[in-house]
Amino acid sequence: MKKLTKALLVLTAAVLVATCALTLVACNGKQDGKLYVGLECAYSPFNYTQRDDSNGAVQIYNTNYRRVRNSYANGYDVMIAKQLAESLGKELVVVKMEWDALIPALNAGTVDMIIAGMSPTDERKEQIDFSEPYYQSNLVLVVRKDGKYYGKTQLSDFNGAKVAAQKGTFHDDALQQQGPSYGIEPQTPLADFPALINALKTKAIDAYVAEEPGAIENCASNPEFDYVRLHNNTTGFVATEADTAIAVGIKKGSSLTAQVNEILQGITDAQRQELMNKAIELSSGKNIVE
Repeated sequence: MKKLTKALLVLTAAVLVATCALTLVACNGKQDGKLYVGLECAYSPFNYTQRDDSNGAVQIYNTNYRRVRNSYANGYDVMIAKQLAESLGKELVVVKMEWDALIPALNAGTVDMIIAGMSPTDERKEQIDFSEPYYQSNLVLVVRKDGKYYGKTQLSDFNGAKVAAQKGTFHDDALQQQGPSYGIEPQTPLADFPALINALKTKAIDAYVAEEPGAIENCASNPEFDYVRLHNNTTGFVATEADTAIAVGIKKGSSLTAQVNEILQGITDAQRQELMNKAIELSSGKNIVE
């Protein structure tokens, strides 16, 4: 009887494995035919969260691949992700997670790509591969209009300023390494841009580091803010093109890298700027959560 029971268990397990294969459902819950993309959904206008699917927003899922109620992703990254998924013949699944969890999630297979306003820095290239850039930007400083640094024009004007950046980003690396030489007081990095915005609103800091598209949106949504139009390597931070480029993160050795590059080559600079302009406009709407 015990032998029979063991045989039945083995047979049942084999059937389950076969069923899994037939339905194309992976053991970790991912399904074939879908493109799982990781992002914060909290970095306007690159990616943000809104309450419904208006303006082409996409349903947000958690890392267990369950829908997050009343949460939809939109923004420049999402627009690019939609084009990639369509060209690859897959359904886009947006998986929301914290910034620091993105690369570990990619390497663990939780997501297939990172499309989250991420720069292909040398440190990150040691962990994952990147596509060719799909956007290039300047690092700028967002300030209050009623603050002492409003109207400044270069980094050297920020002597004595308390400046913060997002944790785990090149923004913070540049601030921590270069800020003190200008008399800037780098603050403890914060978790995300909503936290940076709140810190500036409450005057806990004098400014925060952002990429120019993000600064434009932040200032549109917060009329008490403006940004100092710094230019990399002249009036602003020293930065390489790789530092300020935005690229798709892909697992090392994946064949997806070549496919993604081919698709991105078909999106012209004019089309990319049009998408960014649209993302900036939409991300300052009343429907935005973060």
